[in-house]
Amino acid sequence: MKKFLLLLSVFISIMTFAQKPTLFLIGDSTMANKENPDKNPEHGWGQVLPQFFKTGIEIQNHAMNGRSSKSFRTEGRWDKVEKQLKKGDFVIIQFGHNDQKVKDSTKFTNPYTQYRANLERYVNETRAKGATPILMTSIVRRDFTENGVLVDTHKEYPLVVRMVANDMKVAFVDLQLLTEQMEIAYGPEKSKKLHLHYKEGEDPYYPKGKDDDTHLSTLGAESVAKLALKDLKTLKTGLEKYIK
Repeated sequence: MKKFLLLLSVFISIMTFAQKPTLFLIGDSTMANKENPDKNPEHGWGQVLPQFFKTGIEIQNHAMNGRSSKSFRTEGRWDKVEKQLKKGDFVIIQFGHNDQKVKDSTKFTNPYTQYRANLERYVNETRAKGATPILMTSIVRRDFTENGVLVDTHKEYPLVVRMVANDMKVAFVDLQLLTEQMEIAYGPEKSKKLHLHYKEGEDPYYPKGKDDDTHLSTLGAESVAKLALKDLKTLKTGLEKYIK
């Protein structure tokens, strides 16, 4: 009996050691997988992330269009992630775009109270499972003035992410800063390539045309993913060894 229990213990240890870590992504449409990726010009930056990783880690993108730090939880989406979390996993947390929706009570959060509390809860619950949380600020919207100045549209929300990351000693990537620098480098006109700008008849997926300065084209998604990965490599969370 003792020999059986010893063998069982060794087997469980081997299986636990051999189990791949998982990188979970939770967030909104800028990160989410899009339908019909072969035809749809829109891509979330989390959607293109797997191509930049080695085979030793699994990636699950749970980000969903229109979700805030509040609605992602109330809809049970976080429950699906939390139930799977194990020691050695990683969770990238990026909300803010939809927390701003003051006309939608199912999504809106006050940045300094409910939004902050939601982020702290995601961090604490991730850590409780032995996994590593990584906070990220929202990517910027392409909003240039007539003078070529890129305007901030997220107001207090990115600041709160920075505060939580600092106060709770959480790994942090400032995608607001990185994407702001990228948009400015491209400029008011060329930055359209990072988003969804099509004239009528130019793309069959948008026969009536499209002007979207929030969501990303394939170029935009891959560019944002590369910016995120460059910083993730420097954080020394353990995730860096899986990045190509």
